[in-house]
Amino acid sequence: MTYRGPVRRSFPVPVVSLTLALVACLAAGLAVVAGQPGSTAAEHRPEAVAAAAVSSRQVHLQRFAAPQTWKQTATERRYGRTYQGSRWKSPWVAPGFDYTELITSWSARTPGSSWISVEVRGRAASGAKTSWDTVARWAAKDRFLSRRSGGTQGDDGTRLATDTWRTAGLASYRIRVTLRREAGRKSPRVDLATVMTSRLPAVGAVSAPGVARGVELAVPRYSQMIHTGHYPQWGGGGEAWCSPTSTSMVLGYYGRLPGPGGYGWVPGGHPDPWVDAAARSTYDHAYDGTGNWTFNTAYAARRLGPSGEAFVTRLRDLTDAELLVRAGIPPVISIAFSRGELTGAPISASNGHLLVIVGFTATGDVIVNDPAAASADGVRRVYSRAQLEKVWLQASGGAAYVVHDAAHPLPAAPGGNW
Repeated sequence: MTYRGPVRRSFPVPVVSLTLALVACLAAGLAVVAGQPGSTAAEHRPEAVAAAAVSSRQVHLQRFAAPQTWKQTATERRYGRTYQGSRWKSPWVAPGFDYTELITSWSARTPGSSWISVEVRGRAASGAKTSWDTVARWAAKDRFLSRRSGGTQGDDGTRLATDTWRTAGLASYRIRVTLRREAGRKSPRVDLATVMTSRLPAVGAVSAPGVARGVELAVPRYSQMIHTGHYPQWGGGGEAWCSPTSTSMVLGYYGRLPGPGGYGWVPGGHPDPWVDAAARSTYDHAYDGTGNWTFNTAYAARRLGPSGEAFVTRLRDLTDAELLVRAGIPPVISIAFSRGELTGAPISASNGHLLVIVGFTATGDVIVNDPAAASADGVRRVYSRAQLEKVWLQASGGAAYVVHDAAHPLPAAPGGNW
């Protein structure tokens, strides 16, 4: 059974009779992970659903580059302001299989008080259509808009789980993006939108070591734990910031971290203040956390500018990750694990954690930057290929942030997933 780990935090959850919990989770289609007794419980979100067992891993990524045909739409009163709007709709896209999960990503600029909304609609093979569901209302900054995902919207067989739209199996989809601005003010701009659809099998045999053996990228090492207790209003503070810390490591690798002007509000002497800035810029007011995958790639895309890309997709296994690493692109992956499942990890268990793959040993084991280490000195880790691949594919179906600049173009994608 492949399932989607529900939470993007990186500290253990308490033990509550593991045997009974596992029985219950299998019956309900939910993931339950054990951790250290007495540790702080990570927040759960109701989104872990068993993926359909199919014969092969099916993933499709559709790109919409700089949409051009925008139509004026009705004004909207929100946040004490009146906003004009223009809207773009994609054509219907059929990925070639009945998808069960869909994740949107975007690269957008939202000057001043402007913002965007992203919606999705599906269509069955019979032609029956779902309603439009809101994926997110998003702005790069938080002065005027409380950035948020759309909420569950559980109707007509679909529902949104923070960043992932789940279906029982639909044949096609379309998205629409609405730009909102006050009269006389600058409008948002969308440089790229992507949509990843997938239908996943059970986890199979461990992949064989591939093309990136012996390669290690010079990705800077940041610890989320040195931010423990800082800015708890953004998802609970640094101990929960595995996602923005991982995103910051990748941006640091490309030399695209914010400068002092982007984190001037952080107290002087604060270590790695760009991580605090990333947490603020990825915080989802609906989810109440910084682990929204799409918000992290949207932040990375804004930092890279139009010459770079950042999006969420699913990789087939570590073979795909090796192709990216060989091309100089370090992917961020989403994992979850119980005690004893990931030897050498800085925490004993997690029901949702993100880290950066930075390389592979000569024997194919995985070199990572794990932000859960107590300090930067312990961030670099080497994990068993078999163990990491299992806790990644089982927890998130191979979910990854792919972030790259113009100097590191994407390699050919054998699976059509980037």
